[in-house]
Amino acid sequence: MDQQQQSAMFGDMDPEAFRRYGYKMVDWIADYLANGKEYPVLSQVEPGEIRGALPARPPQEPETMEAIMADVDRVLMPGITHWNAPGFLAYFANTGSGPGILGEMLASGLNVNAMLWRTSPAATELEQVTLDWLRQALGLPEPLFGVINDTASSSTLYALAAAREALSDLEIRQKGLAGRADVPRLRVYASQEAHSATDKAAMTLGIGQEGVCKVATDDELRMDAAQLEQAILRDLEEGWRPCAVVATVGTTSTGSIDPVAQIADICEKYGLWLHVDAAYGGSAAVDPQMRRVLDGCERADSLVVNPHKWLFTPMDCSVLYTRKPEILKAAFSLVPEYLRSAQNQDEEVPNLMDYGTSLGRRFRSLKLWMIMRYFGQEGLAARIREHCRLAQWLARQITATPGFELMAPVHFSLVCFRAHPHGIDDEQQLDKLNEGIINRINASGRFFLSHTRVNDRYTIRVAIGNIRTMEHDIHALWDTIQGQPSQS
Repeated sequence: MDQQQQSAMFGDMDPEAFRRYGYKMVDWIADYLANGKEYPVLSQVEPGEIRGALPARPPQEPETMEAIMADVDRVLMPGITHWNAPGFLAYFANTGSGPGILGEMLASGLNVNAMLWRTSPAATELEQVTLDWLRQALGLPEPLFGVINDTASSSTLYALAAAREALSDLEIRQKGLAGRADVPRLRVYASQEAHSATDKAAMTLGIGQEGVCKVATDDELRMDAAQLEQAILRDLEEGWRPCAVVATVGTTSTGSIDPVAQIADICEKYGLWLHVDAAYGGSAAVDPQMRRVLDGCERADSLVVNPHKWLFTPMDCSVLYTRKPEILKAAFSLVPEYLRSAQNQDEEVPNLMDYGTSLGRRFRSLKLWMIMRYFGQEGLAARIREHCRLAQWLARQITATPGFELMAPVHFSLVCFRAHPHGIDDEQQLDKLNEGIINRINASGRFFLSHTRVNDRYTIRVAIGNIRTMEHDIHALWDTIQGQPSQS
């Protein structure tokens, strides 16, 4: 127990103690960011090891910050998988950038709840300004209403809830779905490559997994628009009620881009809600040279982009845009008496709690606002261009090297490939070979890769997206993949 703890058994940490420890914490974080390569990217601990190193009972007496931070280093750090490391190339590499980390720190210090406009006017209005900045940076048209959620899964859930609410004749908000013979089974359409968030949303909304129609893809792993229309017509004949289509810009497995404009034509023809999952690929449009990836998205009813995936924003920050905020609000708005105020009646003042299930809302826009100001659109675009350049470089090495093959087109900074040595064509043997490559690389500590299956073939994914990943890292990775000792 330090002196301040001894003299103050009530109240918070002494401000001077906070200042002292705060300086130390910033130094710790800065050292960690500077020396991330000292740690194995993928944690090497065994299940239960961290829990076993911690006391089973809570502390009864105060402990010093020195003791707490010592246990961070001793116990917790071995169990951290380092998403901020330049060698993190699994899943979709995200980044807690410097201005974003400082934004999180400031948001924690202010500790506001942005549920109503009046509970923190700055939090509500900054979110609207920041998301309009992002809209402009992405080249999306007005008017679009934006709101920040925790993840793309939540954003997709809310979008499909709005799609369900748009079927106003069914009165689902008031009467629900259960036990109603007058309500046909609802159907949502997504490609075979779509994120599982669509299935989870359908499960949560009472549509069910059987209510999700997985549409076949073409040779480039994009939703086949003709197959989509055929599925809709078949469902109409069989008594289903088509509700929504989820198109994807940058699928999780391969980064494929669905033909959004063609899908929008079909949605308009049959009166369906179009939601676009651009959680990964949408960020690329901050580079004007990449604006084409969002072609057709201006016609979507809702669209999600995750700045925490590829705009260097710390978790969690998922942006849901919609052209129909009144329907999204109708799906969720419920104001109890204790939250009513004169401002609630002002249509110019949104209460952000009305656009999702959460009453409490973190000040998430602060970190994104600081990032957009610190880097500027040109800075963000330059970093995304560089990641795409590195991905193209890696793709060229794979194509030019006997014994390796690309498994999908490279649209963004995600490269999907496998080793395929001459004379080995047994798929099980190839799966085992490529799984062994990933296990070898991940065990080495410098890099962390993940896999997927493309046309049911085990595929290695390299997702370049961390702000600290440089050309020499990708060159070293390629050497490691080939089994050569790294020179950098």
